Amino acid sequence: MPKKTSPPVSQSASTKRVEPSEESSQHIWLAGLGAMAKAQSQGTKAFEGLIADGLAFQRQTQAAAQEKISEATQQLSHLAKDFGHQASGRVDRLEHVFEDRVARALTRLGIPSMTDVEALTQRVAALETHMAQTAKAPAKAVKRPAAKKPL
Repeated sequence: MPKKTSPPVSQSASTKRVEPSEESSQHIWLAGLGAMAKAQSQGTKAFEGLIADGLAFQRQTQAAAQEKISEATQQLSHLAKDFGHQASGRVDRLEHVFEDRVARALTRLGIPSMTDVEALTQRVAALETHMAQTAKAPAKAVKRPAAKKPL
């Protein structure tokens, strides 16, 4: 079959028909040129604005991080305090158990306890006081009844 050819279309240079893919690439090229022109004219201002935004963001994240650190520090100190109280309570109980057992063993061996020694010390002090008072008091003459004569 013979190939049909379309008749040539005469177009002027001003009404030149552009294919859609060529048109979109032309638009992309022009957009890139426009962005470059804008960046050249406003580049310094945009760069300074980005620096200011970056500093603000850095301050926010540092403040948030500091807050989290202080919360964690408070929680850890609270846990450490609770652990310290529990540990000291357990040590105290262990100490009392040990003291009771030692006291029972010493009692079985016949060794006086601290309370026994204190009681004896108080008794000795009371006796010393009594003896001192009796020594200071003048000796009263005690009259003895006369002996009866034998018959």
